[in-house]
Amino acid sequence: MTQITIASPQAQTRSERYQHPSRLTLTLRYLRRNKSLVIGLAIALALALFSIVGSLTIDTEKLAYPLAVKPKQPPSPEYPLGTDFFGRDLLAVMVRGVWQTAVIGLIAGAIGTGVGVVLGFLSAYYGGAVDTLIRGITEVLLPIPAFLILVVIAGSIDRKSVTIYTMALIVSLLAWMGPTRIMRAQVLSLKERLFVNVAKLSGMGNLEIVFKEILPNMLPFILASFVSGVFAGIFSSFGLSVLGLGPLREPLIGNTIWFAQQQAAFFNGWWWWPLWPTLALILIFVSLTLINIGLDELANPRVRRTE
Repeated sequence: MTQITIASPQAQTRSERYQHPSRLTLTLRYLRRNKSLVIGLAIALALALFSIVGSLTIDTEKLAYPLAVKPKQPPSPEYPLGTDFFGRDLLAVMVRGVWQTAVIGLIAGAIGTGVGVVLGFLSAYYGGAVDTLIRGITEVLLPIPAFLILVVIAGSIDRKSVTIYTMALIVSLLAWMGPTRIMRAQVLSLKERLFVNVAKLSGMGNLEIVFKEILPNMLPFILASFVSGVFAGIFSSFGLSVLGLGPLREPLIGNTIWFAQQQAAFFNGWWWWPLWPTLALILIFVSLTLINIGLDELANPRVRRTE
């Protein structure tokens, strides 16, 4: 005879009470706990909205370039951020400069991280001569100050042909070394794990193991490496711009500070000219730093916490 077991109302209530929370609930709990990531994303979102809304409401194609408005005007209702020595509306300059600086960082970060991921996977997973070659090149180039090489490269290019995309490519030339080293170390660790050995025994090919088993576990590291690459790209482009090696016609944040320095803005009482790009640069770096700190919990199992 088959017995039929009927759960008591108390057991059903207890089961419903301890149901596993949804993915949205877990995400919200994680964001509430990880304040660094939330604050960093909030600052980045505010800067993005500033640039997007400003581009839609202000004629940056005209006002962000010389001889557009009356020069050397302090902040006023007509010019909220003032104007500079060259007759540019600084509000338009900041709107255009923020997104141009971000574009350089994003391109450099994407190229550096992408190349680093590919080289790191090839070096660690296949080993042998491939690993020796990639690791040797990386170890030789890493101790060399990358910024000095970028200064030499940027200084040897015709200034009239430099655009924000040219600058992004220059900055990304040496941005792959750090990600390559990190990805190689992580793949070396992951490929010895039990789930990879099980995948090999089940008949999965090398590419299938890389894309289905190893790569998903590497996503937090890749994301953290990308954020670090964006930070490094913006910092390098800022350094080149402050040295006068950027696309001088474009209102990049670094270019704006360089022009203010060349015209001795502080000594002439034009305090608002270097103030806004400096503030924007600080916000960008603070945002990326906080995001990187927040992502460290995802990428580092030692500090990762669960609900």
